[in-house]
Formats: sequence, C-alpha cells, structure tokens
Amino acid sequence: MSEPSALPEFQRYQLAFAAHIRDPQAHPRPAGVAARRMKVYNAILFNNVESFLLSCFPVLRQVLGARKWTRLVRAFFSTHRSRTPYFRQIPDEFVQFLQNEWTPAQDYPPFTLALAHYEWIELVLSVSNRSIACGVDAQGDLLDGVPVLNPVLANLRYDWPVQRIAPRRKIQPAETWLLVFRDAADRVQFSEINAFTARLLTLLEPGTLSGRAALASLAAESRHPDPALILQAGAALLADLRARGVILGTRAA
Repeated sequence: MSEPSALPEFQRYQLAFAAHIRDPQAHPRPAGVAARRMKVYNAILFNNVESFLLSCFPVLRQVLGARKWTRLVRAFFSTHRSRTPYFRQIPDEFVQFLQNEWTPAQDYPPFTLALAHYEWIELVLSVSNRSIACGVDAQGDLLDGVPVLNPVLANLRYDWPVQRIAPRRKIQPAETWLLVFRDAADRVQFSEINAFTARLLTLLEPGTLSGRAALASLAAESRHPDPALILQAGAALLADLRARGVILGTRAA
C-alpha cells in the first residue's frame, strides 16, 4: 500500500476518518468534521460490532463485567483487520483475534479464550452446511462396518471446565472433553465426555476404520490388560452414540 503522504487527499481523509472511528483516543478527529457528528459515527459503528459479539458471547460478557468487556471489544475493534465483510462472521474474527493477536492483561481470567471458543462453537455448528460425502446404512453393524460420524460435530478439549463457568463462580483448571453436535432437529447439543470417547471419535473421524479396528487401536494404545473388555464397552458406546445422533450409521456398501 502507498505511504499515506503519497495518496490523494480524499483517501488520506478516508484513512484519518476510519482511524478515528477505530480508536478515537489514539487518532484525532479529521479537520472539518463536527465533534457531535463524529461522535454519532463512532457510537453507531462500535455499538453494531459489539451487538453481534454480545449475541454470541453472553456468558463471557457477564463474567468479565461491563468495563473489561468494553475494553476487550475496543481492542478488537481498533486493532483487528477482518478478512470478511459479513456481519455474521464477526464472532469468528473475534475468536481469531483472541487466539492470535490479543495479549491479556493480568486482570482478565486465564480462561477467557477457552470460554469464548466454547460459546462460539455453537454458532459455527448452527450455521454449518457440511454434509456427508458417502452413502450411509443407518442400521449398519458398528463393529464390523465403518461408522460414519455426524458431519456437524466438534470433538473439543479444554484446560478449563468451560461449561461450568459463570459469574462469581470459582473455577479451577481441569482437563475437559466436550462433544458438540447438531442433531436431526437442527438443535446444537453439548455433552461432557471422557478421554476414551474423545479418542475413539478422533480415530473414527477419517472414516477409514471399522468400529472394531478403532477399539483395538484404543486397547493397544492404552495397553489395557483385557482388550475384550474394551471391545465390549466400546460396542455399547458406539450404539449409544448412534442413538444420540453422533454416529449416523455405517458406510454403505
């Protein structure tokens, strides 16, 4: 991009106008614009962005409180350069900002990013248009067939029990696995799972292993003294996951 001094005057004006809207404290109001009118622009644009974030991150807003929340949104608004023009994707950009650009101050809780990601994933799955690329036998044998996972699913691990975070509730770090998926009624479902279930889903996700092979791999990884017990428990787990809509069936022949 050209140096500002080399740009035409109207472009320099536009850049100054946008810079002031992004961060009024750091960039002076362009000459010739009434303070009252400039204040209206500032408020409308910032409030619009904040409203889209509030709809996606209500718990984060409650946990942080008004002052810290506004400071965080202002940092996002003033420094992040979004790659999309769509308002619906503002929460996506906010999570990217927290992951890659934000350096949290000491007065922010250490689970801020984890909580934001947890709230954001519901939006991601609710609007997902992912579909299955193969035929599915809904009644197929989950042990000897290749299980097909729900395509709108997230198998997540956090260092915090994000599903229990709430204002004024003391939370200690804890390794947490969560399964989030969209069911047949288009409702996003959340459930806490254990490391065994999370690993099984990871093995099944590529769609290349039979249920039996995935469970045998799990037994070998864990060096379990009774692989038959893993197979028995795993068969029951696979059936439960199908009943809940996490597994849709097996790959059709």
